[in-house]
Amino acid sequence: MFRSLNIAATGMAAQETQLDTIANNLANANTVGYKKQNAEFEDLLYQNVRSAGLTEGGNVVPTSTQVGTGARVMATSRSFSQGAIQQTGNPLDVAVQGSGFLMVMQPSGTPAYTRAGTLKLDAQGRMTTSDGLPVDPPITVPTSATNLTIGSDGTVTATQQGQTNQVTLGQLQVTTFPNPEGLTALGQNLYQANDSSGTPQTGNPGLDGRGSLLQGALESSNVDVVTEMVALISAQNAYEINSKVVSAADQMLQNATQMR
Repeated sequence: MFRSLNIAATGMAAQETQLDTIANNLANANTVGYKKQNAEFEDLLYQNVRSAGLTEGGNVVPTSTQVGTGARVMATSRSFSQGAIQQTGNPLDVAVQGSGFLMVMQPSGTPAYTRAGTLKLDAQGRMTTSDGLPVDPPITVPTSATNLTIGSDGTVTATQQGQTNQVTLGQLQVTTFPNPEGLTALGQNLYQANDSSGTPQTGNPGLDGRGSLLQGALESSNVDVVTEMVALISAQNAYEINSKVVSAADQMLQNATQMR
């Protein structure tokens, strides 16, 4: 009797995590470069009441009797599918088309990676993220520069005052990972490499499987609001069903204790 209470409780806890994941996806439906998360479930250990293959009364038992102990969230995976590309017309906006991330440098000196190409210029003219983290390798745009251009291969050029020819200021690079789903999300549209993600492979956009860059555009979140709403209803129903199991088990327990 108590086993069903515990099993239903694990189901309710798992659905709470599912709800948290869906809520975070919906909250970031308009976050540039956001990649949606999915909760992955697994069943818990089983209690073997009777094992298959045992001999009882001279006969070999063909099947086993196993009672499950519930479910849990095993992982929250992240989908790195391409988000929709939206034109902005801002020459500092850049979208990654395909695999890879822009690399930026944190104040600690540790590199981080982002799909959010909302680049800005700081007081020194360095290209940075919206939070002021400079891109790596660093690129500085002179205050007198005009006609800033970012090529699909990451080459950043501009026209200097008093000149007509384009001058190369640097080159944005793209980093890929053997297992991008293993990256650690830091918030602020940033990811960090670890042993699970594999060794970062940085190079020019458009080469060796790395995505190309598109100036004047941004990659939207890949969250499908309709899909998330359907998942929300499903999680709500599953939570309610598990709560009814708790109520039913509680009622059965009361009936058992009232028997004389």
